[in-house]
Amino acid sequence: MFTGIIQAVGAVKQLRKQGGDVFLQITCAAFDFEQIALGDSIAVNGVCLTVVQKSGDGFGADVSVETLEHTSLKQLASGAPVNLECAATPTTPLGGHLVSGHVDGVGEIIALREEARSTRYAVRVPAELAKYIAKKGSVCIDGVSLTVNDVSGAEFEINIIPHTQQHTIFAQYRKGSAVNIEVDVIARYVERLLLGERAAEQGSPLSMEFLAEHGFAGKR
Repeated sequence: MFTGIIQAVGAVKQLRKQGGDVFLQITCAAFDFEQIALGDSIAVNGVCLTVVQKSGDGFGADVSVETLEHTSLKQLASGAPVNLECAATPTTPLGGHLVSGHVDGVGEIIALREEARSTRYAVRVPAELAKYIAKKGSVCIDGVSLTVNDVSGAEFEINIIPHTQQHTIFAQYRKGSAVNIEVDVIARYVERLLLGERAAEQGSPLSMEFLAEHGFAGKR
């Protein structure tokens, strides 16, 4: 479990294909790797990875085919900066929101503009994730816990203050940049709970018709 508060920005040292997946090496001078053990979890751009190798200034992790297919890690190149966060402990301040490190999909930066000293980013998510994005709700982008400022269909906006720009990889984003999206874990469970006994049925996604039937939305 993570909080979405980035602790450091590291860099990709190497991506090595092996057996159909990838071995990823990250360097980060800001981390004390004496305090990190093999088997510990570190979120890399919001993706929870297991430390399987350590060095004085970095670590290595295996990235499965499943992870490569459903995140933006497959687009990383040697030297690319990455957001890093070690797993939370019972004493970790919850400055962001509860983040699992299990990415739900890949979104796209579709616009950015200056707004006073901050930068406003517009993000488009896959259509199936749109229902989980709520105004003033929480969303995790490349491991960063953020508040949704506005929503329109499958697009939403966030405001990034100078501190976040300086201490994450947000300053690297351009129009068209791919970003890992993790929706609020509470929204996922609410969806399953609303389905009730229908949750055991195959192919029973929550729909507007289902919500209307149970009094959560007006009938069409």
